[in-house]
Amino acid sequence: MRAVPSPRRAATLLTALLLSLVSLLASGGPVLAAVPLERVTSFGSNPGNLLMYRYAPAGLPAGSPAVVLLHGCGQSAQEYADNSGWRKFADTHGFALVVAEQQSVNNLSRCFNWFEPGDVARDRGEGLSIRQMVAHTVGSLAADPDRVYVTGLSAGGAMTASLLAAYPDVFAGGAVIAGVPHGCASGVLTAFSCMFPGHAETAATWGDRVRAAYPGYTGRRPAVSLWHGGADYTVATANLTESVEQWTNVLGGDQRADATSRLAAGTTRSVYQTGAGAPPVISYLTPGNGHGTPVAPGDGPQQCGTAGAHFLPSLCSSHHIAADWGLTD
Repeated sequence: MRAVPSPRRAATLLTALLLSLVSLLASGGPVLAAVPLERVTSFGSNPGNLLMYRYAPAGLPAGSPAVVLLHGCGQSAQEYADNSGWRKFADTHGFALVVAEQQSVNNLSRCFNWFEPGDVARDRGEGLSIRQMVAHTVGSLAADPDRVYVTGLSAGGAMTASLLAAYPDVFAGGAVIAGVPHGCASGVLTAFSCMFPGHAETAATWGDRVRAAYPGYTGRRPAVSLWHGGADYTVATANLTESVEQWTNVLGGDQRADATSRLAAGTTRSVYQTGAGAPPVISYLTPGNGHGTPVAPGDGPQQCGTAGAHFLPSLCSSHHIAADWGLTD
């Protein structure tokens, strides 16, 4: 467990409050707390000092998938689980939700520390805490270890990218919403420019940063989908292009889309085919969206969520992500 930060560390975290996506997220959105998440208090050594919450539909059978959710700065686990719409699909299609929550003792704006090397390296810090949450869920709910997925918004999206890099043996897929490429920042100062205007690197350079997160790994890589708003002035839309370059390089493809389609709210869905046996990279660009998770309130099968601050009425990202992972079949 972490000690209370030193004054110097506290000053760094205060700077992070200003940089992070996401002090803006403190206003949050309306919370539908009809079904409180279950708090899990003992799930491992928890070196990142995170909180673990969980939702399992009644009667969930052994061998079901699990989806890890990572909130944006200033948000809570309950808020993100409710407003993003993921509980609807957990109930409908039968999978568990594991929802990590940041604490202000780690980051004053409750952002996951995606820019701290000690929190994103394999077997260290916050990343290891989330890995332990997965292991606890696989053990206690008999979830399928080959069907564990992760998604997050903003700082949670950036942490998602790093989890996919450091733990390709744990996650079958991930969806990065309004995030940045893995390895973009090495501290608070570089995090500013990663967010806006973004860093430009070659696809090979980005790919090498992922490969360096788990040296020597030769197994199957996770499926990756990447979401961004075209009017995002908190985390520049250029990060979508750089993230496509990173993950197509890692998975053995090029940076030319092989298929495109148009979805609700003018969203462009682009599919990038990759190497033999590897999943495609899929990007989603919603031109009118700013910084937040796309939702589409309503009762239809492709609708979900509650609109509010940083929950943007456009299309239900949770439905499309679940479909990309095969969870709606």
